[in-house]
Amino acid sequence: MEKVILHCDLNNFYASVEQKNHPEYVGMPLAVSGNPENRHGIVLAKNYLAKEAGVQTGEAIWISRKKCPNIIFVPPHFEEYVHYSNLVRSIYTEFTDRVESFGLDECWLDVTGSLKFFGMTGPQLADHIREEVKRRTGLTISVGVSFTKVLAKLGSDLKKPDATSVLMRSNYMDIIGEMSPSEMIMIGRKTAEKLKKLNIHTIRQLANASRKMLRDHFGVVGEHMVDYAQGIEHEEVKHYYDTHVPKSISNGTTTPRDITTMADAKTVIYALAELVGTRLRKYGLVANGVSLSIRYAETLDGVSRHKTLEFPTSNSADFAKAAVELLKEMHSFPTPLRAMTVGAIRLDDKCVKQLCLIDDGEREERLEDSVDKIRGKYGYNAITRGVVLANNLTGNLHEEDGFEPFKR
Repeated sequence: MEKVILHCDLNNFYASVEQKNHPEYVGMPLAVSGNPENRHGIVLAKNYLAKEAGVQTGEAIWISRKKCPNIIFVPPHFEEYVHYSNLVRSIYTEFTDRVESFGLDECWLDVTGSLKFFGMTGPQLADHIREEVKRRTGLTISVGVSFTKVLAKLGSDLKKPDATSVLMRSNYMDIIGEMSPSEMIMIGRKTAEKLKKLNIHTIRQLANASRKMLRDHFGVVGEHMVDYAQGIEHEEVKHYYDTHVPKSISNGTTTPRDITTMADAKTVIYALAELVGTRLRKYGLVANGVSLSIRYAETLDGVSRHKTLEFPTSNSADFAKAAVELLKEMHSFPTPLRAMTVGAIRLDDKCVKQLCLIDDGEREERLEDSVDKIRGKYGYNAITRGVVLANNLTGNLHEEDGFEPFKR
C-alpha cells in the first residue's frame, strides 16, 4: 500500500504566536527579534506583511526598519512558542501515533493506517487537521501530502499560508520537476552549486542523473539524492512516544562585546559547557568528544575543530577544559572573537561509561548531579560557576540561548 505522509508546518510560527497574544498587532508588519544590547539584534521571524516589505530572517534590525519603517519589533517569548508547539503536536497525535518533530514548528505524520478509520483520503485528512489546528489554537498550518517524507516537506512549502499541497507519484514530477534541487530538504545551497557544475539544474535532471557519477562526486550521499528525486525513500516516520537520542549537543552565543583575551574566552566557554553538560545529563548521555566553533569579529568568518576525550563524560568541566585546549590551538589573541559554540559529540548512553574512573571523577559527577537538582528546584541561575561571574560576557545566555534543551 502506498504510504500517505503529511508534513505540517506552522505558518510564521513565532510571529503568529505574538499576534495571537497581542491582537493589537493584527494587520501590522511584525518581526520577532533578538536583543540588540547583547548583539543579537537580528530578525528571528516575521509575518507575511513584513515579508512583503522585503524583511528577511537573519538580517539586522536597522536594515529591516529601513525597508519597512512602520514595522513592529517584539522580543521572543520562547515559553509561549513551546506551549503552542506542544498543543499542536497533541492534536496531531489524535490522528496517528507516527508523529515526528522537525523543530518546534514542523512535524511529519504517517497517516497511512488512519485513512480507513477516518473515512478520508490523504488530502481530506490534511484539510481536516488544518481546520482543527486553526479552530483550537488560532494558528494556521500548511500541509504537504505525499508518499515520502522529503516530498511531503517540499509540498508544504508550495502554498502558504493555510493550504494543502498534494504531490502523488503520478504527478509530482510535473509539479516540481523544473525546481532547483536545493528545494529538497537534504540538499543545501553549496551542494546545489556543485550539482550545477555537473549540469544538474533541476529536480528532473537529478532524478535522471547517473548514480555512478554522483557517487564519485558525493559518495553514498549522491545516490541518496537520486533516490529522493525519484521518490524512493525507506525511512519511517518515527513514533511520537519514542525516545529521541540526539547525535550531538551544542550551545553557542554571540557575546555583548568582543572576546579579546583568553580570560574572556574561558568565561564564555565555561558558561556554554554548563549548558551542554546539563542537557547531556538530562538525556542520560555521555560524550566521547568535544567540538569548538569560533567566529571572528572583524570578518565574521568561522573556524571549527574537535577532539576526542580521554574517557566518555557528561561533566561540564571536562568539556570546558577540552574546549579551552582547542581554542589555544585554533586562535591567538588579541585578535577579537564575536561568537563561540561548544558541542558534545559522539554520544553514547551513560551505561557504557567506563567503570575505571578515578574517585575525583566520581565526586565531580555527584557534584554535577547536585547542581542539577538545585537548578531544577530554584531555576538555572540559582547556582553559577565563579569563572562565569567574572565579567558580563555571558549576559542572558541561559534564558535566551538555552531555552530549547530545558523546555522542548
